[in-house]
Amino acid sequence: MLKSFILSFRLRNTYRANSIIYSIKQFPIINKILPDSLYKNKGLKIFANIISILIEIIFTFIGKFLYIAFMIFLMTFVYETNKADTFLNIFMFLTLCGAVLNTYMLSPTKDKYYAIVLMNFDAKKYGLSNYYYQLLRVIIGFMPFAIYFGQMAGIPLWLCILMPFFVLLVKLMVMGYCLLEFKKTKKARNENIPTAIVWGIVAVCVLLAYGLPAINITINQNIFLIVFAIAFILGLISLKVINGFKDYRKMYKQVLTETNVYAASDNSGTKVMKEISLKQIELDKNYTSNKTGFAYFHDLFVKRHSKILTKAVKKQSVIILLIFAVIFIVIKKNPVMATQMNKFILTYLPYFVFVMYIINRSSSVTQAMFMNCDHSMLTYRFYRTPKVILGIFKERLKTLILINLMPALLIGLGLAMTLYLSGGTDNPINYLVIIVSIIAMSIFFSVHYLVMYYLLQPYNASTEIKSSTYNVVQYLTYFVAYFFIGVKIPTLYFGLAMIIFCVAYSLISLVLAYKYAPKTFKLRM
Repeated sequence: MLKSFILSFRLRNTYRANSIIYSIKQFPIINKILPDSLYKNKGLKIFANIISILIEIIFTFIGKFLYIAFMIFLMTFVYETNKADTFLNIFMFLTLCGAVLNTYMLSPTKDKYYAIVLMNFDAKKYGLSNYYYQLLRVIIGFMPFAIYFGQMAGIPLWLCILMPFFVLLVKLMVMGYCLLEFKKTKKARNENIPTAIVWGIVAVCVLLAYGLPAINITINQNIFLIVFAIAFILGLISLKVINGFKDYRKMYKQVLTETNVYAASDNSGTKVMKEISLKQIELDKNYTSNKTGFAYFHDLFVKRHSKILTKAVKKQSVIILLIFAVIFIVIKKNPVMATQMNKFILTYLPYFVFVMYIINRSSSVTQAMFMNCDHSMLTYRFYRTPKVILGIFKERLKTLILINLMPALLIGLGLAMTLYLSGGTDNPINYLVIIVSIIAMSIFFSVHYLVMYYLLQPYNASTEIKSSTYNVVQYLTYFVAYFFIGVKIPTLYFGLAMIIFCVAYSLISLVLAYKYAPKTFKLRM
């Protein structure tokens, strides 16, 4: 088994090293300097391998740090409950959530496909060696941060040490269940395509993780230890199931189909999304428009693709209305919750930067624009002229802002109403600032993603993302938005600052788009 792991690790590292060299060549200016013969350069290959190993080490720790620091530890300050119990509550339910979503063994990745399908590795030895390696990374990665943040929250050291092992045991339980399910149904689970049941479990776990502390209910150390003991017994049983399972090749044969592997590794599943979006285009209806020029072209596109562009926003709006309806009822019946909610809105408005990032549809809409329009139109020279690009850009910006405006307006009005019903504020301008700042955040993300699309156009003719710069900017956007979750600033000051920033950023971004988009908006090779 050790030999199989070493070979698989070398294979994965080689694949990752080549990907690193490819990514380096995608950056502006650098791609013109570095030749294609780089892949043959031994010195650079060694350098890329070293980087690959460093990435392996860094990702063993950085993901765990961000997860425990932001999703668990900082959230303990949001509630009035005991910090140690709140920490354990969130940790336990998110662990269940993560184990269901990420089994490690059942994700269809290219390195598994190359090894098991193309190179005929022993499926059981490959699967088990890499699975246990991932579990070891879980223990090593979680341990220092579980101890550090756990003790800061007031959890005893011995219990902090048990927490990473709880993650391991729960993952064993889920994997054992998946293998037993395969024995019974002969159908392998693809973790990159979660079922409705999986999403349901995730939703319940997230609700229990963050919802229970909101109503002053948390699990204590004794309950956690009982759950740990149950997980320990089931984990040992699952370990026996995992080691005794004999049909790994049959299971991987289902999971590692070419479609699954390349759809999963193809950024954001663009091929799958393209197939889905094509089914939603309404070409059978005789849509007309009274507009002219670029506005006419864009208006017909919006009407024919209205399901793709607005379906998710309509669902979001309904969910937002239901959430605020529940909030209004709770704060009317529970004075303690009303006080906490009032304090939250007047202090944690920065939290909604991340909320607006999550619900903003601009990234998906620009992807739909490329898949269903630009990937074909960009092959025509006239479509790449400054006049055409800038004319359509202006129409698209209007559409994006309007698409994202409905949920933004509902959130802004809902927060203002919640503030009023929960006790109000001494400064009435806070109501206006809340509404306008939420709308400003929505406009910011609309502008940001459209400008990013035009300046860094990341797709090739096959709708695959081929821009490392685009990916880097996407990750930075996520981390910046996520950072604001734990920021505590009075609503008035933050709201005004956000409005000013959004206006300034939008103006600067539009100037850059108008200046550079005619040069950058083209198909990638």
